[in-house]
Amino acid sequence: MENQEKTPQRPQEQQGFRPPKGFLILLLFFAGVLIVLHISSSGGALGGGDEKLDPAQFEQKLKEGQIKNIRIDGRDVLGEFAAEGNKSKTFKVTYPDGYFSTDQHLDQLKALYIAKAPTDPKDRKFEVVAPSPLTQFLITIGPWIILLVVAWFLLFRQIRASGPGSILAFGRSRAKMTKGGRDKVTFDDVAGCDEAKEEVKEVVEFLKDPTRFQKLGGRMPRGILLVGAPGTGKTLMAKAVAGEADVPFYAIGGSDFVEMFVGVGASRVRDLFRQAKENAPAIIFLDEIDAVGRRRGVAGFGRGDEEREQTLNAILVEMDGFDTDDSVIVVAATNRPDVLDPALLRPGRFDREIMLDLPDVKGREEILRVHSKKVRLAAEVDLSVVAKTTPGFSGADLEALINESALVAVMKKKESVEGEDLEEARDKVRWGRQKKSKVMDLDDKKITAYHEAGHAAVAALLPEAEPVHKVTIIPRGVMGGATMFLPERDRMHFQKKYLLAQLKVAFAGRLAEEEFCGDISAGAQNDFKQATEWARRMVCEWGMSDLGPINYSESEEAGFLGREPRPRSFSEATAVRIDAEVKKIITECYDDAKRVLHENREKVERIAKALLKYEVLDASDVKRLMDGAAIESLHDGRKGPPAPVAEAKVADVKVAEPRPATGLGGPALGAAPA
Repeated sequence: MENQEKTPQRPQEQQGFRPPKGFLILLLFFAGVLIVLHISSSGGALGGGDEKLDPAQFEQKLKEGQIKNIRIDGRDVLGEFAAEGNKSKTFKVTYPDGYFSTDQHLDQLKALYIAKAPTDPKDRKFEVVAPSPLTQFLITIGPWIILLVVAWFLLFRQIRASGPGSILAFGRSRAKMTKGGRDKVTFDDVAGCDEAKEEVKEVVEFLKDPTRFQKLGGRMPRGILLVGAPGTGKTLMAKAVAGEADVPFYAIGGSDFVEMFVGVGASRVRDLFRQAKENAPAIIFLDEIDAVGRRRGVAGFGRGDEEREQTLNAILVEMDGFDTDDSVIVVAATNRPDVLDPALLRPGRFDREIMLDLPDVKGREEILRVHSKKVRLAAEVDLSVVAKTTPGFSGADLEALINESALVAVMKKKESVEGEDLEEARDKVRWGRQKKSKVMDLDDKKITAYHEAGHAAVAALLPEAEPVHKVTIIPRGVMGGATMFLPERDRMHFQKKYLLAQLKVAFAGRLAEEEFCGDISAGAQNDFKQATEWARRMVCEWGMSDLGPINYSESEEAGFLGREPRPRSFSEATAVRIDAEVKKIITECYDDAKRVLHENREKVERIAKALLKYEVLDASDVKRLMDGAAIESLHDGRKGPPAPVAEAKVADVKVAEPRPATGLGGPALGAAPA
């Protein structure tokens, strides 16, 4: 965990608003006076009386002449009974509110008392206590005054106070400031992107000693934009820059500027840059900047879009406006640079754009070594082999691979992570977990076996196709079965021969079903989808057809960016020709794959029967079967051969819902080429 420091605050913000002690004492004294007046007005000062009477009992005793004297205070009547011997008892009667507010009830009670009271004038005492106007006013208005004073005190305190509990905290930056610490990230923790590290090292040198650059009149970039696919290490690179420079590092996501209140985003931007300038030199990291930095004036969906544009305007002004601080460097990350506003990308704002690509084989090995420091690897594990078998993996994928391998080893109760654990973790990260408990009907298993055997056989027979890594009919992830491919190298370009070979491999699964099962299934859905997409891109984007080197692709970014959709740049006649060329490529590949399968029926059938027996075949098994080896000989020379699957009767097998089997294992084929 990185050490986090609280954002520096002004002295008045650190302590908040504290009223003087005399004010609190005066407030408490005023409240105490109101309480005493309320008690006295309700008769508390006269005592509670020896006996409690209700109004009916009191009036009955009054008629009988048992009442000696009376005192009326508010709605309470207090008095004494006529003396019995030498001692006299007191009583108390409580009438409903407002009973004595009119003189009628008071006169009736007084007349009754005079008529039945003792004849001695000394024993007659009928007193009505009238509250003073000040007391009545304080009792009526006082509680409201106290309530308003307390509300004002709390409101003013919230306005002046700082922190997340403040009433105005939504207008302040939510960036977390970190600096230094024992667990800080350095360039040693970043691997697989040497060129990107060289570029950002210039920023580190400037932050350490700005005078070296200022002597020659040089100016460092005010902004650095890290661009790359998800998982390539953009955030990690920004943390490494802050760790190497050992300066305050403010990290915030683009979505943290978006709120329901108008003007909050711009306010947070200004507050963020203010904090950074107070602690300069500093780095501000804006993650996923495309959330607020999209092109302006294109969507126009109302106030929400206007608020986003205000936030973007504030960022533009703070980065290169009249009050710009060269000692604050902004680092941003995005995987959609095409949607950013051009004003962000001009010199003076984000001067430098650094691309973080997927790592090559050398970079993957370095990344694996960085993450493997946290786990205990067996002595025989060769990370260079693992790196060669993980083309297309990002840094995040490789980290997940190491972590999953440790979990696999723990579940198998091993003391260290072995090579087979890394292989299982790789397949799990790329294609999903095996579903060995998934019970398939024998007919479905046969269809899946021949489908995958068709993919494997055609891939092994075509030299331009990717080499087979593993074939399985055990469901894994969303696949009912899979033929997994691992490229021998990282491909920079997709040649036409390679693409045509991949199309033939895609169609081989459906053709094997038709050739050996006498029927076809829906398992080739994903194969057809990828093959059609590739064939259309060959015609429309890559100029690999008789239509020539013309781009016929339709832009899909207009709706995403909020731009006006552009009309199609070709006629209906051309669209018909495009469809004809796509169909021509697909038909030729389909027919050629059918020919290859028909000429190698024995090899396909041998692979299918081996799958039905073992369920999983690796690359060496497929090669030996293609060379004519017997199915029973696959265990020769293998470490831990898979046990043959027990033959089961159809009646003993639970019929499961068929799942589509695919021969193109997602990233193993490079997914859709770019």
